[in-house]
Amino acid sequence: MAVTKNAKIPTIKRSRAAPPSTLAGKITTTMDRELALIAHSQRTAFEKRVWTALCQVPRGSFTTYGLLAAHLGTSPRAVGNALRRNPFAPAVPCHRVVATGGGLGGFKGSWLGRKEGEGITLEEKRTLLRGEGVKLDGLGERVVGTPWGAFA
Repeated sequence: MAVTKNAKIPTIKRSRAAPPSTLAGKITTTMDRELALIAHSQRTAFEKRVWTALCQVPRGSFTTYGLLAAHLGTSPRAVGNALRRNPFAPAVPCHRVVATGGGLGGFKGSWLGRKEGEGITLEEKRTLLRGEGVKLDGLGERVVGTPWGAFA
């Protein structure tokens, strides 16, 4: 094909930055990194399902053991046990899961009412939740608001 002197040559416009999901298979967001860590971990399939579903809960929101369990078709206790074994916390945000009545529940295997490690771990959970904008009651023992339950 011959090109004349004054012919316009079409150009292909390309954006300078590709969308995150198309960057040649590179992990592009923190949550993508965490999901990859979950997928490639040597943990049980059930634990991976729980942690992957947990990654859907947006920053600044919280859900309950019961809602997460209902989504996964299991029990709240099973969900709690999987969260207790979460090696990726707090990046995989198990701190965003609370008891059905809004109580903080546990964090890192410690529950309100247990003496061992209670102060450190529950205070850490309070700090993480508050840092994300989740409201707690005046005593810091319960979350305030409606739990998130829009799991895909």
